[in-house]
Amino acid sequence: MAKLYTVDAAEQLSIDQVQNLYRKYVNKSQVSLMTSFGFGRELADHAQGAYIHTRDGRAILDFTGGVGVLSHGHNHPRILAARQRFQARQRMEVHKTYFSPYLAALSHNLAEVLPGDLDMSFLPNSGAEAVEGAVKLAYKYHGGRRNTILRSDISFHGKLLGSGSLTGSAQNHFAFPGIPGVVSFGYDDLASVRAAVDASRDRRGRSDVYALLIEPFSASTMRWCSEEFLRGVRELCTREEIVLIFDEIYTGWGKTGSMFYFMRYPGLIPDVVTTSKSFGGGKSSISAYVARRPIFHKAYESFNDALLQSTSTTYYGFGEETATAIEAINVAVEEDFPARARDIERILAPGLARIAKEHPDAVSEVRGAGALWGVFLNAPRALDAVAKLAPAGLARDPQFGTKLVTCAVVNALYRDHDIYTYYTLNGKNPLVVGPPLVVDPVDVERFVDRLDQTLAQGLPRLVSRFVKEKVSSLW
Repeated sequence: MAKLYTVDAAEQLSIDQVQNLYRKYVNKSQVSLMTSFGFGRELADHAQGAYIHTRDGRAILDFTGGVGVLSHGHNHPRILAARQRFQARQRMEVHKTYFSPYLAALSHNLAEVLPGDLDMSFLPNSGAEAVEGAVKLAYKYHGGRRNTILRSDISFHGKLLGSGSLTGSAQNHFAFPGIPGVVSFGYDDLASVRAAVDASRDRRGRSDVYALLIEPFSASTMRWCSEEFLRGVRELCTREEIVLIFDEIYTGWGKTGSMFYFMRYPGLIPDVVTTSKSFGGGKSSISAYVARRPIFHKAYESFNDALLQSTSTTYYGFGEETATAIEAINVAVEEDFPARARDIERILAPGLARIAKEHPDAVSEVRGAGALWGVFLNAPRALDAVAKLAPAGLARDPQFGTKLVTCAVVNALYRDHDIYTYYTLNGKNPLVVGPPLVVDPVDVERFVDRLDQTLAQGLPRLVSRFVKEKVSSLW
């Protein structure tokens, strides 16, 4: 008979037991990577709001925001209550031949929040699926007669074969097969978009581009598109009948100070917008692509095509997931998440600017919006010698020094100040400052003060400590 763990038994596992199970059944390299930091060496007990509480009694201020998932914070009471009501009433979770009142209401809510005729929704599970669903919709809209899709050179849209091939980042160091006809343009460079469209024309001047995919705010690089660029792309796509897709998977639901980043520009409406992460309230794995009615109608609203829109056959629009997202949207609207993000910005923007000014050797730049900021750290020249000692793959990475420095700061904030941060693997690898939108302003001020204290130690000292800890953990 199989020897199986129960849920209770799983909750009693020690950190050593968990790591050993990861090594045997998940990925041993993940253990090596995560134990580079303090948070890889202990287990969380519970979490609430902006805090994670570990088994040994530490209260960790979570400034990762769950990498975009936790705008509502950990275990928001209204989100928990909605899920508990669903369970207590024994609602039916899934059966595709019954209509779902939750799916219907959630689709309505999305149309109410989004501008223009962004009315038609589909609800898969992950951001990558939402992107692929949006691209599939665009291809179907053109009836397969166009074969080129444009994406920016710094994009991040997911890691599935399709969405991964639409991702233009340093994370794509292995060439998987992907969607054919992918062409890059320069981020926020309207001239390069026009050039890419012109290059796709046939002898009669007809465009071969069926979709243009862009993140209005690139959370992995802390760059954003100008209003001029976004409006120019909208005009170009309208003229050439290219389906314009805005990826707001990370930045939706108030994170940058407007409900969606593109909504700060009145009258600017994409043909499709994708969302995920905080859309699920921090508890539900759900995403959406929302399309303009005419685009969706032409692609899928016929008897023969009505079931072609799905990105998966079984898992979309589950009852508890959609009930959770209904409550998540209501919380974001009623608690005015965009205003909360702007309040956080009023602390972070001057605080981080002051840190950059006071630590010019450590910080090259800070930039961001709302509750999403990047701190770009300098790699001291002394690290060149360290890089030469690194394994071959790391030694060839031009960003190795920056990554090492940023990891050292992440480690120090966690170990010394009980503050949890992370850095992106795209662009110039900034330290990400992205707290939940429910964070107390006092905690935002605390973060700025502790980051200042950490950088005051000097980057060489922080790196030396980090490397020593890493080496000692291997023995």
